[in-house]
Amino acid sequence: QVQLVESGGGLVQPGGSLRLSCAASGFSISTYVLSWYRQASGKERELLIANTQGGYDVNYAASVKGRFTISRDKAKNTVSLQMNGLKPEDTAVYYCHARDSRLNDYWGQGTQVTVSS
Repeated sequence: QVQLVESGGGLVQPGGSLRLSCAASGFSISTYVLSWYRQASGKERELLIANTQGGYDVNYAASVKGRFTISRDKAKNTVSLQMNGLKPEDTAVYYCHARDSRLNDYWGQGTQVTVSS
């Protein structure tokens, strides 16, 4: 059974950092495209950044470019999102996502990130 479980969310002050982690089980992340999305209250889910099977990072959201980075740990079967320079507008539920070669999509349950003083 494919499962993704995020952790690491919480409350952080503006300018602070957080590192989200997503643990995969039931499959090896080596052959999947891994991504992070977020969804703010009242808004659509937004694709932020992805990491391809070949190890290339693709930034999709200009609002986080240069502040957020994605990393894949094949040994731990995890994908992480390092978030620096957080802003109140980064407040959202963050989701990890995996897509296999057959374009099947898998989602984590989400973790809340709140940026506030």
